Amino acid sequence: MSPATLKRVTLFASELAGTLRRASVVDLLLRHVRDALAPGELAVALLTRDADAVDFAHTWPRPGADRRPLVDLALRRGALHVPDIAALLRELDQPAPPDLTGSWVIAPLTAKGRVTGVVAAGAPAGQLGPERLPLVEALAATASIALESARLVDLHDDGRRSWQEVVDAISPALCIVDRAGRIRRANRAFAELVTAPPASLIGRPWHAFMPPEWAGELRTALQQQSVGREVELRTGERSYAVTAVPIRGDAEGTTVLLFDDHTDRRRLQDQLIQSEKMSAIGQLIAGIAHDLNNPLASVVGFADFLCEVPSVPAPLREPLAVIREEAERASKIVKSLLGFARKQEHRRRSTPLAPLLESTLGLLRNQFMATRIDVTLDLEPDLPPLDVDPVQIQQVFVNLLNNAAQAIGASGRPGHVTIRARRFLDGIAVDVADDGPGMSEALAAQAFEPFFTTKGEGEGTGLGLSISQGIVREHGGRITLSSEEGRGSTFTVQLPLAPHAPPEASVRIGGEPSRRLRVLVVDDEPHILHYMRATLDAWGHEVATVEDGDEALERAAAEPFDLIISDLRMPRLGGREFHAALERRDPAAASKVVFSTGDTVRGDTLAFLETLDRPFLHKPFSLAELRELLVRVAREGDPRRRDSGQQLAEV
Repeated sequence: MSPATLKRVTLFASELAGTLRRASVVDLLLRHVRDALAPGELAVALLTRDADAVDFAHTWPRPGADRRPLVDLALRRGALHVPDIAALLRELDQPAPPDLTGSWVIAPLTAKGRVTGVVAAGAPAGQLGPERLPLVEALAATASIALESARLVDLHDDGRRSWQEVVDAISPALCIVDRAGRIRRANRAFAELVTAPPASLIGRPWHAFMPPEWAGELRTALQQQSVGREVELRTGERSYAVTAVPIRGDAEGTTVLLFDDHTDRRRLQDQLIQSEKMSAIGQLIAGIAHDLNNPLASVVGFADFLCEVPSVPAPLREPLAVIREEAERASKIVKSLLGFARKQEHRRRSTPLAPLLESTLGLLRNQFMATRIDVTLDLEPDLPPLDVDPVQIQQVFVNLLNNAAQAIGASGRPGHVTIRARRFLDGIAVDVADDGPGMSEALAAQAFEPFFTTKGEGEGTGLGLSISQGIVREHGGRITLSSEEGRGSTFTVQLPLAPHAPPEASVRIGGEPSRRLRVLVVDDEPHILHYMRATLDAWGHEVATVEDGDEALERAAAEPFDLIISDLRMPRLGGREFHAALERRDPAAASKVVFSTGDTVRGDTLAFLETLDRPFLHKPFSLAELRELLVRVAREGDPRRRDSGQQLAEV
């Protein structure tokens, strides 16, 4: 190696010291080759780990020029001087770009005996001789070492980033502490748990960020880490299971503290325990109520007997009448309690509303008296019977009245609950209104979510409203909530009426005679299919239900239907695709399709619906809207209307 070459390589190596980024190494390599050789063209290519593709390429002064033939030569022959590159490539019968000419010196970049890249310098023919090759080889060898170090640094950085991304993605909070109790690393969940910026945690003692009441238990967990003991810690309403896990083979004695939030699990366990307790209490009440009926029967029987005895003195007749009335009242309460507590087969039947509400109030009378709550029952006269399971609907009203009583009781003052029943559309609406503290809009929005409750621990499971909503929906109705802070809350239960005619007879839709319709309902929600079948069956129509568009296509093409109500968005074959396929197979059947959608009816959904000459049902649609659609089909035989693409209005 000549003194000039040695000097150049030494200078290059000194400038590379501390350079750990690939781009910086390549920039230095290109500069030294250019300064030493003054070439007309330079090319550097870095290869992927298996050398089957170029990972990084730089060409000067022609950015993006194709210099892959130089790479292939270096891979096959190693370092070489090429007096005429075009002639060599023709000799090797290798395609070459037309601008690749002149003489070149080519040197591979290597690491652990493997070619990792190529550096090449070119000039017009005759300007780069073979004496230039040792310098390029020496620079390439020096650069190879720096590039391998840069690769290892990149791998380390990628591993560190991947570790951080992984631990930040998991929900349990974790931190790594050393033998002295200083935090070495922590994930984002831990930073959120201790409400501190992630950067401020490193190097600080763990106990500086923990609630004081946790310190003793955590020290115990760290001392007994080999046992794998789990410690349960609480702060406010949150509950955490904390485990200390030692890092095996670590000389510094580092330990992972894992904080797993068990709040929801603990709450669910408590609620299940409470549910089991309530179930046991229900069975006990049922047994007691059953046993009470025997003595009550005797009291009522003897009171009746004595009232009919002619020789009973007049002063005793009034007390006997009171005994009889009170015994009958107690008997009704026991019967209501027994009916509510025991398991029964759910069966809908025509049920008068007034006795149902009066029986429910009888169950809760003592509770209202104890909490100083007055109750007003306001029933519209001549209300028709409901088509309900009385036991299930009584459970709904018990839940709503209990909620009202507890809300008023929390205020610490007397209160008033009004139960108001009235006709509403094609059913009956029952309002349960209280003058308690009410709820904010945010709380009211969560009221029907399972396990959501504003009550204190042990006062409720958070399931009452969710269960009630499910029961009412199964009956084809719905529950709505109106609440205002400081003004009270009103729950409104809408329920369907009992049918007035058997299913086989002609039914009246919208108050006018109508023929019986064959309706196909397509929806991927089983509860909607249940609701639609129950409603349409009750109105006397013949109903078929399917859960996806594929099955609907086969049914609609094979069987005659007066109306096809299809969901718009479904898995597998959606509503649009189902309609398009049906229109190709049977345009007459496709004209019977009416879409129901839970979308906001904007964008592509609205554009699609506007192209159809028919109405649509917007979920949740009322029974009045459904009835209006059936009236149109029954009268005209076609759901289409003049004002195409418009949503059915409530009537």
